[in-house]
Amino acid sequence: MEIGLIHYLTVAAVLFGFGLLTVMTRKNAVGILLGVELILNAAALNFVAFGHFVVGDAAGQVFTVFIIVLAASEAAIALAIVLMVYRNVRSIMTDRLTSLRG
Repeated sequence: MEIGLIHYLTVAAVLFGFGLLTVMTRKNAVGILLGVELILNAAALNFVAFGHFVVGDAAGQVFTVFIIVLAASEAAIALAIVLMVYRNVRSIMTDRLTSLRG
């Protein structure tokens, strides 16, 4: 049995579904961040799969590198924000974050 495009798209859809479910159900800021990372990984997998099976060039891999860089910078910034929120509020639960004072 040969692994085709549909297999990659199925795995990407499952990753995207788990990521979306995580973002929608978690109240912990780190859990929400992990869900966003799953969604970005699903998008990267789609770019690589379509680039390999449909287009046949390296454009999908180039976009995937951009997504990986975006995910790394997003994770670093988000974790810094979560750390600052924890220092001020003593919690990273999003339902306890009610004020937006400066």
